[in-house]
This record gives sequence, structure tokens and C-alpha cells, in this order.
Amino acid sequence: QVQLVESGGGLVQAGGSLRLSCAASGRTKSSYAMGWFRQAPGKEREFVADISVSSLGTYYADSVKGRFTISRDNAKNTVYLQMNSLKSEDTAVYYCAARFDYRTAVVGRETGYDYWGQGTQVTVSS
Repeated sequence: QVQLVESGGGLVQAGGSLRLSCAASGRTKSSYAMGWFRQAPGKEREFVADISVSSLGTYYADSVKGRFTISRDNAKNTVYLQMNSLKSEDTAVYYCAARFDYRTAVVGRETGYDYWGQGTQVTVSS
């Protein structure tokens, strides 16, 4: 079992920045790649970004490319999402999730992630 806890959400003005963190505990010695998803009010949950265990593989949704950066610190069992140039449409609950590192074919698919955090709210005011 892996437990994931997100933090860092909040209220920010459009054009501003936030950094989300996701701390993992439990069976963290396993090779878990990490992803971020988000769900806006009245919408389906959508993929945001993903990073492999080695950090050599990173993936982004087109809507956040060039603005968001995913990174991880394996020594701290923590993954980050640096969000810059925030827009009102980035308002959502952001979730981190863990998948087996070798399962690269499931990147971006909710069903490919085995563990999920509770989410952290990000609100961007225009």
C-alpha cells in the first residue's frame, strides 16, 4: 500500500504561480512513477503530468505544456508540480497518483494508476 498526501493548493491570481507537493509513504521502495490529475467543477478528471522513477520520463497534457513542471525527490518520497502562468481554467482539485514505473503505456489513463491522494484545491482568480 502507498499513501499519498497532497499540499500546496490555494488561491492565486491569474498569472501567478503555485507549487504543489505530494508526499508518499508506505511501500515507497517499490518503483512507482507519479502523476498529477485535476478535476474542475462539473468536469471529468483529466491528466496533467507524469514522471518516471528516474525522472528521465516526463509527460504533460497539452494544456499545461510550457507552464507546468513536474519533478520528484526520491530521497524525500515527494513529487512536485510547479505551476506558472496560471489561468482561471486551471482552477480544479489536483490529485497525485502512483503507477508502476514499467507501465508506460498507461500514462495519462486514470485506470493505470493504483494509488490516489485526497486532492488539494487550486483556485485561480481572474
